[in-house]
Amino acid sequence: MIDFSFYSPTEFVFGRNTEAKTGALAKQYGANKVMILYGGGSAVKSGLIGRVEASLTDAGISYVTLSGIRPNPTEDKVREGIDLARQEVVDFLLAVGGGSVIDTAKSIACAVDYEGDFWDFYIGKAKVTKALPVGVVLTIPAAGSEGSGNAVITNTATQQKLGIKEPMLLRPKFAVMNPELTMTLPAWHTASGICDMIVHILERYFSNTDNVEISDRLCEGVITAIINEARKVMQNPQDYDARANIMWSGTIAHNGTCGVGREEDWAGHQIEHEISALYDVTHGAGLAVVTPAYMLFMAKHHPARIKQFAERVFGKPTAEEGVECFKRFLHDDLKLPITLRQLLPNLSDDEIKAAIPQFVANLHKNKGEKFGAFYPITPDVTTEILQLAL
Repeated sequence: MIDFSFYSPTEFVFGRNTEAKTGALAKQYGANKVMILYGGGSAVKSGLIGRVEASLTDAGISYVTLSGIRPNPTEDKVREGIDLARQEVVDFLLAVGGGSVIDTAKSIACAVDYEGDFWDFYIGKAKVTKALPVGVVLTIPAAGSEGSGNAVITNTATQQKLGIKEPMLLRPKFAVMNPELTMTLPAWHTASGICDMIVHILERYFSNTDNVEISDRLCEGVITAIINEARKVMQNPQDYDARANIMWSGTIAHNGTCGVGREEDWAGHQIEHEISALYDVTHGAGLAVVTPAYMLFMAKHHPARIKQFAERVFGKPTAEEGVECFKRFLHDDLKLPITLRQLLPNLSDDEIKAAIPQFVANLHKNKGEKFGAFYPITPDVTTEILQLAL
């Protein structure tokens, strides 16, 4: 185990009807004027936004709203939010939604008092030194952004999907988590979120750090629990206890708990980001294609960790059998794509093959000719992984 510093100050308020506590929580953390951020009309039609607004009003907090934040959040909404926050002199951001809304809020939070372009933080031109506080009412368990200091944004002009990691400044002050809010999610979003949280754990699990039995067992145990509860949720979307376990798993998967004391990887996420940056696919679905291909490559070239995963999670003796079990879970239980052909149905086989060099070129332009903490990811390796995903 390597030395580490772990900082996780978020207050999690979990359970039925907890969105009614939003105003009191915002007041507790110093809010006077809030920007509420959310995505589409479902949050309004369900009455959730109205309940959140009433809670803020009851707490004596004024607010403005920013809606229309889409999956794979883009830089245009961040810039719109920065302008609105400055104009309205907002002092607190409240994200009502999933990772896309939360990541947009975090990006706005760190840029309101910055004189340059917020994208400077994403390309390493500037360092985040201060940020407005962020709160969350979670509606989609997936990204784990409610408990992390991370954010990912797509720049449509440059076709880059990049992230920042600022745990000291961008972890939300509080996260309201009511599993009932997830019961009306379409099966696709539920399944994609489940895949995303599993891969968040795997990105920490794929590590060369020795003597990390405690976090190994945490990773394996949480993944096993997610698989068990996912099958229940996909069969019965109204199962409160299964929804609750999935919701909390998404937080545990990405708040850093599973990664303390070990070097993390994130190569699979970086590869997927290039696909969703160009084709706007659902992130979790993209991971369902890339991650098994990545694991199959590692089963041939760096197998010990994949073999341990196979043995401890699926009870299989070989790395390849473990990867096959994972693929069957993703495809048969979650109904997600597991090949590029399934992920990109509007493209021909020749078009998909022709896109691979573009994915590779964009990835290594952003990440360098060689990256990856678990195994050196070069253009040749990326190409082979994507070919395995065909």
